[in-house]
Parts: sequence; structure tokens; C-alpha cells
Amino acid sequence: MAATGARPVGKKITLGERIFIVVLYLFFLLFTLICVYPFYYLIINSISANDVSARGDVMFYPIAVHFQNYIDVMKIEGLGQAAIISIGRTVLGTLCTIIGSSFLGFMFTQEKLWQRKFWYRFTVATMYFSAGLIPWYITMMNLHLTNNFLAYILPAIVQPFNIILVKTYIENTPASLQEAAEIDGAGVLRIYAQIIVPISMPVLATVAIFAAVGQWNAFQDTLMLMTDQDLYTLQYTLYQYINQASSLARMIESTGGAISDSVITAATQQTPTSVRMTVSVVVVLPILLVYPIFQRFFVKGIMIGSVKG
Repeated sequence: MAATGARPVGKKITLGERIFIVVLYLFFLLFTLICVYPFYYLIINSISANDVSARGDVMFYPIAVHFQNYIDVMKIEGLGQAAIISIGRTVLGTLCTIIGSSFLGFMFTQEKLWQRKFWYRFTVATMYFSAGLIPWYITMMNLHLTNNFLAYILPAIVQPFNIILVKTYIENTPASLQEAAEIDGAGVLRIYAQIIVPISMPVLATVAIFAAVGQWNAFQDTLMLMTDQDLYTLQYTLYQYINQASSLARMIESTGGAISDSVITAATQQTPTSVRMTVSVVVVLPILLVYPIFQRFFVKGIMIGSVKG
């Protein structure tokens, strides 16, 4: 017997259903184009003639294609070291965030944890209350985290929002798994490593995406805490490059072109618009590669980790 609501075999699709399907496909096609176009716009402007791009004439296809902008960006002094720092903080910071969020989220589900509710509420409260930028800087300075790579890693270990996601996810898993392990004599660490982590992979993948994007895009901590150029991140180095290009363009305008030929040549090759577009592509492209890896876990993780019941 056919299931309720199933279409009888051989029944034709009605005109109204066909129209609905076509409209649905068109809607999602339009939505996809809206999401993809900003990235496409960045790319075509970064490889188009800089003067044309600066006038805003590049909208749907590149004009006078060239790749000099990317060659110039790759020649930035200290770019390789900055890339290593950004990759290092992203990998290590993400790993530490996953471990910290998963372990604390797990411990906050344990009834036997001393003052569990107090510590959980204390952790959540930090999402809403902050001492401010100056006390933060003084604290980091007193902890000797200025000009220290650990300044990128240690503050990211405890992330209240991610802890809430993991805690809620674990609370929705069968409690019998942990009870069976306890009967077999497993301790807290063994239960966490061999049971909780494997069954929490969807929400941990979600946490990994949040942490990786945050670490990769961060540059304010570099601005505030780092004076050693060897510890500059890729984002901060490219931020400086954008400012230099903008200053050069303003110098050209203020002098009316009455500067050396070498500077004029450099200015005609680069514009603030071309620099911003190129730098945006360089910064965004690597982190986009993270999403396909974790995407299949993302929706399940964020839904189960956010809704209790």
C-alpha cells in the first residue's frame, strides 16, 4: 500500500506543480548568484586593468586581464613569514579551541562536577560583560603576552558560545553510553576521549569552522600586542600594504603628478581599489577551502548544538 501523501504511480505532474518547481529553482538560482557574485566581483576586479577597476567600470567580466596585482602582493616584504604565523595560529588556535570547548562542554554536563552550575553561569556571563580594551591590554602585558606567539593561542581556548554548543549537543546524546562506560570502570578522561569526542564530531566540526575563521581573520590582537615584525599576521601585513597604497594615491593627487617618474609608474600600476580587491581575494580564498571539509557536519552540528529537546 502506498504511503500517505505519496504520488500514485503514473500520475502526471500538474501545471501548477510544474510552475511551483520552476519558480523554486529560479529562486534558489538567484539566491546562489547573490551569494557568489561578491566573490566573483573581487576576482574580476583584481585581474582587470587598474584604472578601469578604479572607475568602477568592471561589473560582470574582467577588462584587460593581467595578474600584476598578485605578483606585486607576493613581493611584499615579510609576506611569507606573516603567512606562516597566520597558518600557525589558525591551526593551533583552532585545535586548542576544539579541545577546550569540547572538554568544558562535557564537564558542564557532569552532575558530580563541584559547583557545576556556578562555573557554567560564570563562563556564560563573560559573553555579555567585558572589562574593556585597556584592562585587556594591561592583563595581556602583565601575563607577558606582548610580542609572544601564545597571545594568539591562549585567549582562544575558552570560548563560551562554543562551549554552549558542545554542552547542548552532549545533553542530547544517550546518557546510557556514558553510564555503560562508567560501569566498565572508565574514568572521566577516557569517557571524554573515547566516547564523547567521537560522537560529537558534527558539533566539533562546527566549532572548528567558527574558530578557524576567527583566527584567520583576526588582526586587532596583532595591532595591539605585537611590535616584532616576525610575529605579524598575514591580515595585518596586508592591512599595512593597503594603507601604503592609499597613502601613495593621496600623495599623487596632492602633488598633481609632480613627483618622480618611478613613483608615478608605481601609482599607475596600483590603485587603492586594485590593492583592496587583490588583498581581499588573497585573504578570503584560503579560508574558503576550509568549508568544503567540514560542510557536511556544519548544519547538523549547529542545529543539534543549538536546540535542546
